[in-house]
Amino acid sequence: MRDRFDMTVTYAMHNALRRELHHLARAAARSRPDLRSILRTAAGWELFRKAWHVHHAAEDDALWPSLRRALYGHPFSLARLEAIEAEHAALALLLEAIDQALTGPDADDPDAGDPGIDGPDAGLDLLGELTGSLVTGLRGHLRHEEEAVFPLIQDILSTEQWEHFGRVHAQRIGADAARILPWLLDGVAERTVAAVLRQLLPESAHHAYTHRWQPAYAVLDRWGTRDARPETPP
Repeated sequence: MRDRFDMTVTYAMHNALRRELHHLARAAARSRPDLRSILRTAAGWELFRKAWHVHHAAEDDALWPSLRRALYGHPFSLARLEAIEAEHAALALLLEAIDQALTGPDADDPDAGDPGIDGPDAGLDLLGELTGSLVTGLRGHLRHEEEAVFPLIQDILSTEQWEHFGRVHAQRIGADAARILPWLLDGVAERTVAAVLRQLLPESAHHAYTHRWQPAYAVLDRWGTRDARPETPP
């Protein structure tokens, strides 16, 4: 049976986040001593954070409240929604902890203020642990949403509630559309590109996406890997 609501944008966002989690995991594994420097400067990390905040804030503000109202009197389904909201909160704390490790006053002094930390690599170990937890946790969360919540959206939300979420999501992207949309649509099929642009961008801005935003994104080295070539013998 055909779904009631077109969830192309939501799936595109989930897949883009998964794509960046792959790059993040590789960066953490490949560049452990430089992980702090990479995350501080990588455009990929900045775009990932921005898109994650946009998407999850829209869900928190416009999707979960509507679902909660629609699920009144269905305690089992409400419990599933509460689990999703708890995952949101836990992931937000993880991201905040990573931000503090990268930008806090003691970011370059891993032993500062914690007498239990032993050794110069302790701060890097903590950052690597937080990053690994984010990768694992967000992957699981995205899968959990798709399996447990997306069917509820199709079954129980009204058209007005779903369209309200779509408007809020588009508004949250708003001023950052020039950066987020090319990132969101990196590597996806042309059919998906057309569907997402139709839902998120006024037709008058499609020319800007094609001729300015996407080309600017295409030359962006998101994770600093384009010049990472194997050394050749002399």
